[in-house]
Amino acid sequence: MPTNIQDLCKEKSISILEIADRSGLDLPKLRAIFMNRWTPSPSEREKISAAIDVPKEDIAWGHETPIQHIYGHGPG
Repeated sequence: MPTNIQDLCKEKSISILEIADRSGLDLPKLRAIFMNRWTPSPSEREKISAAIDVPKEDIAWGHETPIQHIYGHGPG
């Protein structure tokens, strides 16, 4: 079963800064990926999985930020 990136980093004692350094990805994008606000592209997934030494298939890459209706009164 795939594990989210936060849990994998805790398990391997790897910080987001280390992933940024090892992967070459910028920190703001990595933060968004960590917070599940951004689903990484296939090439970004390759870089991140290589940086933490976990097969990309073993990482849950889901976008989890709920959609919020800002304007209007919602369904109704």
